[in-house]
Amino acid sequence: MSDSKPTKKMGVVQLIILTIINMMGSGIILLPTKLAEVGTISILSWLVTALGSLALAYSFAKCGRFSRKPGGMFGYAQYPLGTGGNFISNYTYVISCLVTNVTIGITAVGYGVELFDVLLTPVGVCLATVAVLWVTTLANFGGSAVTGKLGSITIWGVIIPVVGLCIIGWFWFSPQQYIDAWNPHHKPLFSAISSSISITLWAFLGLESACANSDAVENPERNVPIAVLGGTLGAAVIYIISTNVIAGIVPNLDLVNSTAPFGVAFSYMFTPLVGKIIMALMCLACIGSLLGWQFTFAQVCKSGAEAGFYHRVFTHVNKMGAPVKGMLILVIGQTIVTFMTISPSLTKQFDILVNLAVITNLIPYLLSMAALITMQRLADVSKSEMRVTNTIMVIATLYTYYALYSAGFEALTWGALATFLGWNLYGFIAPKFELERNRIEDKQYMENHDK
Repeated sequence: MSDSKPTKKMGVVQLIILTIINMMGSGIILLPTKLAEVGTISILSWLVTALGSLALAYSFAKCGRFSRKPGGMFGYAQYPLGTGGNFISNYTYVISCLVTNVTIGITAVGYGVELFDVLLTPVGVCLATVAVLWVTTLANFGGSAVTGKLGSITIWGVIIPVVGLCIIGWFWFSPQQYIDAWNPHHKPLFSAISSSISITLWAFLGLESACANSDAVENPERNVPIAVLGGTLGAAVIYIISTNVIAGIVPNLDLVNSTAPFGVAFSYMFTPLVGKIIMALMCLACIGSLLGWQFTFAQVCKSGAEAGFYHRVFTHVNKMGAPVKGMLILVIGQTIVTFMTISPSLTKQFDILVNLAVITNLIPYLLSMAALITMQRLADVSKSEMRVTNTIMVIATLYTYYALYSAGFEALTWGALATFLGWNLYGFIAPKFELERNRIEDKQYMENHDK
């Protein structure tokens, strides 16, 4: 092992690919199934989430432009909240990555089960998920350059079927079937929109991954904003078209009961064999997405360790720049979470993990939005530009709170407990950051008191 810094960094194209993979590679794969549970009325949720996600992406792009602190997205929180804000942002994102990676692993297993026509017990699903997590961890030992190259190949596993469906799927689209599936459970409008907000936002988680990986990027001030906005806009268009086309091809009940909805769609359009090929491609894409997320997870912990938040073992890298020791620790943690969340239903397990991942992922979002005003003032931004940016930031913040509410009180409770634990954990490392500052403030107080 060596502690030398990586010699190769990702360029803007690789970063855009990584951002798209982190969103599309897993986010879209089970979307049609989950949205079918609500009905095609979920297109309204898509419009709300697309607007909110673009507002978030724009705000993150501005943060990337104005920030002069290391640590990417986590350094943003340091502007208004100091080192404690940096820590809690990094910590909650680590929790989110931990849960997200397990969820993606479960998604890959779901497609694999459908592809090979096998029936796995809950323990079998668990063991298969653990195997996927370990394989994608080991594949990251080659460093960021290898991750980017593999990702540029596996992304085609989702691009081919999803974009293909967007273009040719209309030939099999039934308007009447789409209308019949509008609101099968007759939910009130607000309830129907809210019930699918979490799953649509889940599809966009990863829009910030360019910011989280900024320390491994060439010219981050230019490339990070391009990757965030470009990746989010492209994903939004593809998400909305593909999930609505598929709802007019496959009957609602078949979508609800499928763990491989895109494969089922191509089976309806062509033959079962074509459906199997699509399932294989989507499974490959899901594994590629997990590969990217494992890299992001390790990079986040590495930057946190370099800032003094975690043990220095996470900073140890091999000659390819991969933090191997940290990766092994993280995959052990993911293995534990996988066993802890065993459920008789793969879909139920997916729902629990998605909601928790969304909740913990939104904490760094909120802290980043809170940083923008301070960052702009330090950068001497003009008042007109500041007004535009702050307006969009407020929209992003309101959407974030709406998403927190929509995730449900159980997920919100667990997410809050995890966040509160983070403040206590910060108390153990705070002396190295806060001791001298408190001594100065106490001395000033005593001097003023004596006067």
